[in-house]
Amino acid sequence: MNLRDLQYVAAVADHGHFGRAAAACNVSQPTLSGQILKLEEELGVRVFERQGRVVRVASRAASIVEHARRAIAAAADVAVAARGARDPLVGALRLGVIPTIAPYLLPYALPAAIRELPRAPIKIVEDLTDRLLPMLIGGAIDAAVIATDPANDKLARLTLYEEPFLLVTARGHPLARRKSVAARDIDPQTLLLLADGHCLRDQALDLCKRSAAARAANSDMSAASLETLLRLTAAGYGVTLAPLLAFEGRGAAGDGLTAAPLRGEGVTRRVDLVFRRDTARRPALVRLAASVRAAAPACLRKPGAEGAGDREA
Repeated sequence: MNLRDLQYVAAVADHGHFGRAAAACNVSQPTLSGQILKLEEELGVRVFERQGRVVRVASRAASIVEHARRAIAAAADVAVAARGARDPLVGALRLGVIPTIAPYLLPYALPAAIRELPRAPIKIVEDLTDRLLPMLIGGAIDAAVIATDPANDKLARLTLYEEPFLLVTARGHPLARRKSVAARDIDPQTLLLLADGHCLRDQALDLCKRSAAARAANSDMSAASLETLLRLTAAGYGVTLAPLLAFEGRGAAGDGLTAAPLRGEGVTRRVDLVFRRDTARRPALVRLAASVRAAAPACLRKPGAEGAGDREA
């Protein structure tokens, strides 16, 4: 078995026809068919079912085809890694971003990154922190934008900005008239939260210093997205905490919502770009971090001195 054989398998699965697959692979049909047969003999299982000119993946062989595709992709990644080793500013950058940041920051950050790193296209993976960090450590992504301390010696981080939390309410809510709100003023029974796994949920709970019992008080109203929380808030189901960018991006009308800054300790979150300390793409990631800082809205608190945020933690 070799990579070429796996490419033949993927081509036949894609085209459903030996002739078209052979043309796509620039080989003769007898050559491709012969290699597929040899591979099936080696594996001891029929990968394709042949019905006249129609070829289908055998029901029990679907996982074989999937693994073949992964192997082909991994081989392509080797070539990308080699290019990155020769020139760290060349080659795709796979960037993980958590859901409470991605829709609000990326419209600013991506155009700037494209200008700053024209030969390093950004590939976005949006997911929760607990899933992004294993991907990062395992090499499936090159860096991640998160809002919590990764607490891992293998990872370095560059601070992008600090972002304040806002208490978001419907316009008719009693707290809507306040210029600022202390965490103790928030009724925990009315606080709408994201589902387990979102770091913003944990930050909201910590900020409001809720007890274990209070943490479960309105678990039936948790949501998978911040947008859902904001719409529930507008409908009068409670109040919620949102990072500044999530509210600022809603426009002047705010969909019937209003927001007040929080006062006290722990009322901001720090957003970092984290990456493996041994990555060969460090120069590209430093440049990416600088471009994100420059492009992010001025309402965010950014590292004061030029390059200050490039100090690793």
